[in-house]
Amino acid sequence: MNIDQIKQKLKTDAYGFLRENPNLGKNIILLTLGGSHAYGMDKEGSDLDVRGIALNSKKDILLGTDFEQVVNVDTDTVVYSFNKMIQLLVSNNPNTVEVLGCKPEHYLHLSDIGRTLIENRKMFLSKVCIHTFAGYAGSQLRRMENKAARLVGQAKNEANILRSINNAKYDFKNRYYPHDDSNVKLYIDTAVQEGYDSEIFMDVCLKHYPLRDWAGMWNEMKAIVSSYNKIGKRNEKAISHDKLGKHMAHLIRLYMMCIDILEKEEIITYRADEHDLLMSIRNGEYLDENRQPAAAFYDLLNEYEKRFDYAKKNTSLPDVPDYKRINEFKMYVNEKIVKGEV
Repeated sequence: MNIDQIKQKLKTDAYGFLRENPNLGKNIILLTLGGSHAYGMDKEGSDLDVRGIALNSKKDILLGTDFEQVVNVDTDTVVYSFNKMIQLLVSNNPNTVEVLGCKPEHYLHLSDIGRTLIENRKMFLSKVCIHTFAGYAGSQLRRMENKAARLVGQAKNEANILRSINNAKYDFKNRYYPHDDSNVKLYIDTAVQEGYDSEIFMDVCLKHYPLRDWAGMWNEMKAIVSSYNKIGKRNEKAISHDKLGKHMAHLIRLYMMCIDILEKEEIITYRADEHDLLMSIRNGEYLDENRQPAAAFYDLLNEYEKRFDYAKKNTSLPDVPDYKRINEFKMYVNEKIVKGEV
């Protein structure tokens, strides 16, 4: 399906909600392709995903409310509110940052404000992506390694769990009452549990710390540990339907995108240069005779992890996004809405 055909499809009744939903319609400032089509990894029969942004209403702005997003499951469409999208972009959320780096022809609708947002996309980029973007890819891949029933040594598995928790911990300071890393220290040592070679230990020293914040952090760490100990139904279905190659390709793609952000300070969603490699992974060429990730895939993964490690140590990105510039842009847009200028 080419772009013209996709644009015509958006005019059908199935996508009528884009015009009829009171939060969308003329409020939409950006519509673009998502998923495999956006990355250049689509095949015959690939689902059409649409992603977008819509301005908040004058009422929302003045009352401090927010519709946040409109999701249409039947068409795999998600349209975020402008204020919600700004929040997600500030956190370098992998699934939303990519909306600002699509091929020009993949933008199905783009208003002046939408175009200005794309032109100023670099104000959102920061070292936060090291943990939210690449960390997402790494942790998901390691969960898949276990869920795909590929056996890894217990010690290796423990190291994977610790790495995922450390990625999550990076964001704790933004969401919970602050503490020094030395106050909650996680490390691997010789196991005391029967049947374990090594395991994760904790040194915790917190005084006058809010109980609810500690409970929140503890529950997040517990969820990560639990995710390594069971095979989720969704992943079981993916394996049984031979879709493991697709997930492997998307995870490698996440590393590619994060390396671009760190090295080039650019968001490159459509992977033209790596198309053949990604499609070979997706088509199962990196699976062994048991339909599990082959050694060659782990060699490739290690190569990208090394490139990522080098990029994060040498990036010129700031530690945090340009909050001043972002807030000024957000105020500029919302002021125009309140004044009725858009």
